[in-house]
Amino acid sequence: MSAKTALRAANQSPLLHGFSDLAALQRNGACVIERGEGIYVFDSTGRRYMEGNSGLWNVVLGYDNARLKQALRRQMERLPAYHGFFGRISDVAFELAERLRAIAPMPTSKVFFTNSGSEANDTAAKMLWMVALGEGQPKRRKFISRINAYHGVTAMTANLTGKPYNKAFGLPTGEVLFAECPHYWRHGRAQESEAEFTQRLARDLEALIAREGADTIAGFFAEPVMGAGGVIVPPEGYFQAIQPVLKRHAIPLVADEVICGFGRTGKLWGSQTFGLEPDILVASKCITAGYFPMGAVLLSPEMSDRVDHASRAYGEFPHGFTTGAHPLGAAVALEAIDILVGDDYPGRVARLAPRLQDGLKRLAQHPMVGEARGIGFMGALEIVADKTSKAPFPPDRDVSERIARVAYDKGLIIRPLGSAVIVAPPFIITEQEIDDMLAIIADTLDSVGAAVAGPR
Repeated sequence: MSAKTALRAANQSPLLHGFSDLAALQRNGACVIERGEGIYVFDSTGRRYMEGNSGLWNVVLGYDNARLKQALRRQMERLPAYHGFFGRISDVAFELAERLRAIAPMPTSKVFFTNSGSEANDTAAKMLWMVALGEGQPKRRKFISRINAYHGVTAMTANLTGKPYNKAFGLPTGEVLFAECPHYWRHGRAQESEAEFTQRLARDLEALIAREGADTIAGFFAEPVMGAGGVIVPPEGYFQAIQPVLKRHAIPLVADEVICGFGRTGKLWGSQTFGLEPDILVASKCITAGYFPMGAVLLSPEMSDRVDHASRAYGEFPHGFTTGAHPLGAAVALEAIDILVGDDYPGRVARLAPRLQDGLKRLAQHPMVGEARGIGFMGALEIVADKTSKAPFPPDRDVSERIARVAYDKGLIIRPLGSAVIVAPPFIITEQEIDDMLAIIADTLDSVGAAVAGPR
């Protein structure tokens, strides 16, 4: 028995596990993953699990891609570490910035590297504050986010995240305003069409800006699809309705492409799928296919000029991360992008997405499923106690958690998010593996449905 296996058997872990039920970990112990192969991971007991969530949305090319591993080895031999401060940069980070500019969904002037999506969104917020101050608009301190949005876990991005658990940290502060969640199935009114719902959200945004004062708002943050909010696909015409409101009031739009970017929606960028025209774009996760921590902030030419102007008062741009332009991350990102774009993985996602989405829609016939939703290689099943009223199960029943646990026991990793369970498979998944995943979910729903009235 290995040390890791013994650790698991003892139900003890030296780690403080993020977004984990600590009491359940104390009872059951951690799952220690030892290796990966394709879309599967293997724990310390040898059990195999299909990764239905691509790790955390990011391991889209599988766990043993030879090209990505070789890119890391080559760069390790040549230049294993450097930074992006003081006007110096590694050649691969410079090349990556140029590559990102070439494939960006909007005209892009400058790229800034971070270690994560949270840091990238934090950077965007700081840039917007700096621009407002530099342009003599010190009152522009507020940001508009959306209820149920997710933008990260650093202090500012947790502020922007519209999830109830942030109350644990005394967040959000008064500098973040929350617009309505664009979830038509849950928040549409009786007899209100999807188009009418969209127009109402645009009017509500206009009213929010008028109430707060446009001259107090520094920016609007939005995910093309709200991923960690439960795969909330915007209603038809949503961004076409709200972008004119933002432009009319000179409020920059930050597109948080951390989850959608690099192919998840069936196009290279979610902004292309839904017609966003961002002033700032934030990327991470799939930029390295999960093989190295990295994020990026892409600036439109106008926004780049505004940041440059604001920086001159300080003689520098006073912000940066020691490992934000790490050459290992840049090397593997270049290779990942070459694979994703060169082998047209967004096109592959688009071709196979109907098989996944149609399968999820069939699962919507299950008595516990109120809605099946999704796009591309991301989907969710909304679990309800009553289909007609759309009422969820009482929180103490932990039904979505139970579904995830039963699926896990059957060899599939899916993620519970509130009253939903979500899937976001790797881009390399095959048709047969999609069918296998859907079959396990169907079997899991039947098992949990039969037991849901019994003891937890």
